[in-house]
Amino acid sequence: MKKITFILLAFVICGIAKAQTVSIGARGGLSIPNLTSSGDDATPLSEGYSSRLGPGFAVFAEFKLSKRFSLQPAIEYSAQGGKKDKFQALEVPAELAPLLQAGLPEGVPAPSLLYADFKSEAKFDYLLVPVLAKFGWDLGANSPFRVYVDGGPFVGFLLNAKQVTTGTSELYLDEGGQMPLRMDPSTPFPQNLTDETDIKDRLNKVNVGFEGNVGIAYSFGRSSVFLEGGGNYGFIKIQKGDGVIGKNNTGAGTVMLGYTFSL
Repeated sequence: MKKITFILLAFVICGIAKAQTVSIGARGGLSIPNLTSSGDDATPLSEGYSSRLGPGFAVFAEFKLSKRFSLQPAIEYSAQGGKKDKFQALEVPAELAPLLQAGLPEGVPAPSLLYADFKSEAKFDYLLVPVLAKFGWDLGANSPFRVYVDGGPFVGFLLNAKQVTTGTSELYLDEGGQMPLRMDPSTPFPQNLTDETDIKDRLNKVNVGFEGNVGIAYSFGRSSVFLEGGGNYGFIKIQKGDGVIGKNNTGAGTVMLGYTFSL
């Protein structure tokens, strides 16, 4: 991690030293994050997420090194996470664990997962520090329009992490929903699953990944406005340790509007 930070810092210093012009700017818009899990990392808890919506915004500097190439370091807030709205797995609630164990023969462990029909949403807040290499082309000799692509590495810092669940459901022992949990043979056992849990301590505080965008800008005087679409993806699994929780990578698609001003 220290080596990556040093490399990013070296790129920024190089850009400052060789820049022909310098611009500052800001962008903001929509983050469309999701959590992915595959292979040995996939468990009933880690797989099955779909995208959620959240905000994203950044401030940045752009060091133009030539007519077509510039470096763009930034400080960026990014909403991350994912959601499920269906029959899904959950960890055994702490208050139920002793009751489940008491109903089993001696030596038989209680299940670590149950299943229910409810909504869940993983809400993460990250601070990203990307350094992007940017290539741009004017749409004609005197055109105010310019198209560009950019991409580069980032270091991400986890600010907050919450798991939000909503709903009331009967609990099941199997993912097919054929074995309802009964504390009494004749009585269903509905459970209020509405809760908000801080899970930051379960997750790695730092991530590294790649960010890229494509966009179009319109210049007027020393100012420019732009519209871009892109995304980011973290290479490090977000969960600490191993076990029933599984492992996820986090990333997001983005749609941003922005403004720059040449100093």
